Amino acid sequence: MRDRPVIEIEGLWTRFGNHVVHRDIDLSVERGEVMTLVGGSGSGKTTMLRQMLGLELPARGTVKVFGHSLHGTASEVLDQEVRSRWGVLFQNGALFSALSVYNNIALPMRELGTLDEALIRDMVIMKLAMVGIESRHAGKMPSELSGGMVKRIGLARALALEPDLLFLDEPTAGLDPDRSESFVKLIQQLRAQLGFTVVMVTHDLDTLVALSDRVAVLSDQRLIAIGSVKTIAAMNDPFINNFFGGERGHRALDALDGAVPAS
Repeated sequence: MRDRPVIEIEGLWTRFGNHVVHRDIDLSVERGEVMTLVGGSGSGKTTMLRQMLGLELPARGTVKVFGHSLHGTASEVLDQEVRSRWGVLFQNGALFSALSVYNNIALPMRELGTLDEALIRDMVIMKLAMVGIESRHAGKMPSELSGGMVKRIGLARALALEPDLLFLDEPTAGLDPDRSESFVKLIQQLRAQLGFTVVMVTHDLDTLVALSDRVAVLSDQRLIAIGSVKTIAAMNDPFINNFFGGERGHRALDALDGAVPAS
C-alpha cells in the first residue's frame, strides 16, 4: 500500500489585499523525496514554505502535514504530531545571537520538557559531529562563526529532534562554491543515513540539480509544472528557459548526466 503523502496542498489560494499570489494550487510531497520549489521573484516560493509551516494562513484551500490540517487542528495536537516531526533550516542559519552554539542546538530539546540535561548534552555533541563540527566550538557565539559554520550549526539545530521532514530555505545562499558543494554533500549524506523528506526553496542551480528528486515551478500565480529536473528543464516555457538557460544552467544539467542519483 502506498504511503500517504507527507504534505498535501489542495486548492490553495494566497491573497494579500487585492494581490493574488497563488491561484488554485494542488501539490503533494511524497515520503522520502526532495521537493524543490522554484519561481521568479514574487512567485510565492517562500510564502508557500511559510504556509507549509503554518506561519501564514491561505485565503482558501487546505495544507496538511502528516495527515493533519495546519489550520483548525488543536495546537497541542500539532505540537505532538506535526511540529515535533519537522526541522527547519532558515536562510542564513537564523541562529539566536544571544545563545551559544550549544544552547542554540539544545533549545528544541529543552522545549520538549522530557529530556534531562545530561542526555541533551550528549545529543548536542552528537548533532555537532553529524554536521562535521568539533565539540570545542560548542561554547562559541554565532558572531564568532564563519558563514559555513553557521549553516552547519543551523542544520544541526534543525535535526535536533531527529525529524521526518526537513525544510531548507536557500540552504547554500551566501556560501562560496567550495563551501556550497561541501554543504550539499553533507545534506546528501545525512539524507541517506536518516531518510528524511525534504522541501527546499533555492535559486541555486547546482544545489537544485544535486539534491532534487522533483521540482515544482511557480509562475503567474500557478503551479505550472512539476517533475524531475530533466523533465522540467526540457519544457518550453519563458521562465523555465531563462532559469535553466545560459552557461551555468547547461553546466549544472551536464553534471546531472554524470551524477549518481541523490536517492
